[in-house]
Amino acid sequence: MKITPSKLNTFLMFKLPAAYFCGIRAKFIDNKKCIVKVKHRWINQNPFKSMFWAVQGMAAELTTGAMLTTKIRKSGKNISMLVANNNANFSKKATGIITFECTEGYLIDKAIIKAIETGEGQTIWLNSIGTNAEGVQVSSFNFEWTIKVKQ
Repeated sequence: MKITPSKLNTFLMFKLPAAYFCGIRAKFIDNKKCIVKVKHRWINQNPFKSMFWAVQGMAAELTTGAMLTTKIRKSGKNISMLVANNNANFSKKATGIITFECTEGYLIDKAIIKAIETGEGQTIWLNSIGTNAEGVQVSSFNFEWTIKVKQ
């Protein structure tokens, strides 16, 4: 089954309702990148009238995790995945529509191939950049994913 933005959004509604109710929506996914958008609203704001950092984190993680899930499914192998670490940088107040994009699909390909060839767990750092409607970066998230082929 191919993962599409529509299927990701349905998944959010049933399995990650906090992300869904905060307005996080997948917009695009292919082998190279994933794009997720979220609009600053009352339900996802902080006391300073900008988007709460955790909402940005959920949107950013979805860009990396959705692409990783897609590529694991395409491999045909039973591979586990888990976020082991993350960090973030915030450079501007997040207001309006924020677009998160991860363009590191090629790194996922390399890690999955190595995990399958060696049978050893692999770690991969994936970056997701959040920009506002003017194209100005508001945040950057890095997620360290661990993957391992299950026996």
